Formats: sequence, structure tokens, C-alpha cells
Amino acid sequence: MERSPAARLLLRLTTAAILLFIYLPIVLIVVYAFNTNRVPTWPPAGFTLEWFGRAAQSSEIRASLSLSIQAAIGATLVALVLGTLAAFAVHRFSFFGRETVSFLVILPIALPGIVTGIALATAFKTIGVQFGLLTIVVAHATFCVVTVYNNAIARLRRTSRSLEEASMDLGADTWQTLRHVTFPSLRTALLAGGLLAFALSFDEIIVTLLVAGPQQTLPIWIFNNYLRPNQAPVVNVVALLAIALSVIPVYLASRISSEAAGVPR
Repeated sequence: MERSPAARLLLRLTTAAILLFIYLPIVLIVVYAFNTNRVPTWPPAGFTLEWFGRAAQSSEIRASLSLSIQAAIGATLVALVLGTLAAFAVHRFSFFGRETVSFLVILPIALPGIVTGIALATAFKTIGVQFGLLTIVVAHATFCVVTVYNNAIARLRRTSRSLEEASMDLGADTWQTLRHVTFPSLRTALLAGGLLAFALSFDEIIVTLLVAGPQQTLPIWIFNNYLRPNQAPVVNVVALLAIALSVIPVYLASRISSEAAGVPR
């Protein structure tokens, strides 16, 4: 059905208003990261790269960034292993409570972060695990596994098992079939799921606050310094870095998923 010019104009204006509502605050952070004034002012008094230099020279920021990257990589690796195994178990085997298992695997992403954080912090204290990088990785993996699981099981459901059966008929054993047939068909789905898991872990703060102990990830550094007036420009710079390191993996995951599904760019 062809829309009238007025309807098309209304749709465009509505779309522009929605995008402006969502992204204007982020644009302001980008602009204020270059503002010469320490206090956010509009319009900006001028543009400078001074705050980028100060952020780069801060050992505290570098340490927080390094910890966030280490935690995100660790959580992603754990999620890739557990999410893939769970997807295979749910998809390939019929057993009592299979749908319940599937629901329980994806449930952590829907739980309030504060509840997850309290539960994990209590569990770590009960078994005597010291808060640090390990507890952050384990905590992040509990919800990162969801993205890997969803991607893997969706790909398994779309992939015919006839290729695997043909491989077995031709004399390949289970591991050869997995390496040469099954894994290549899952590769892009796992890569996209891993990128999403990395982005999800990198910018998480609520759960991290409760299980990090004395450790400070980049989101925690931003949270701790946001209300300090002298740190406002540097906080904007670090927030800009956090945005970039979160958006890039999500964008790449979207492109990989679209190309794997045959969707035109």
C-alpha cells in the first residue's frame, strides 16, 4: 500500500524525534568531552584535546580500563563455552524439563541487576571467595551466557543435520564432524554472540559494584568520579571511550549476523 506524502513526512519526523530523544544526551557527552570549560556549558566556550591527554596520563583510568577488558574477555570465554554446551544439550537431546532448562538459561538477563549482584555477593562470601577479577568474571558470565546461548541455538535450529549425517556416513568420527562440519556452521553465530557478550560485560556496573571489592572497572571509575566537578571533562572523555568500546562490538555482531543470514547491507 502506497503511503501519501503527508504520511511519509510524518513517519520521517517521528523517526527523527525518536532518534533525537535517544541519542541527544550521548551527543552532549561527546561535545562536552572537547569543551574547554571544566563545567558543562552550552554553547561550549571552545574546543580542546586537553582532557584526552589527561585521561591518557591517568594511571587509575588505565588500570580501570585494563580490568574491564580482562573481565570482559574472561566472561566472554566462559559464556562461549557454557552457552554453546547448553545450546547443544537443549537442541540435540530430548529430556524431561528441556524447555524449563532453556528458560532458566536465559532468565539471568531478565533478573534485576541488584538482585543478581546481591545473590552472587552472598554466595561468594558463603564459600569464602575473595572479591576481585575472578568474582567479576563469574558474575558477568551468568548473564553473558544468554547472548551466546540464544545465538547458538538459533543457528542450530536453522541448520540441517543432513550434512552431519553425510559426514558420519562418509566415515568421519564425532570430533571430525564437529571440527569440519558443525563448528563452521556455528562460527559466525558464536562470534556474534561473543562480541555481544563482551559489550554486555564491559559496560556493566550494578552487579560489578557488589562483587568487585576493592577492584575498579571503567564504569565504576566513571560512577565514582561523576559528581566531582574538577573531573567532569575527564569523565566525559572516559564515557566517550566506554561508548566506543561498547558500540563497536555490537555493530560488528549486527553485521556478522546480517551477513550470515543473507540480509543485504
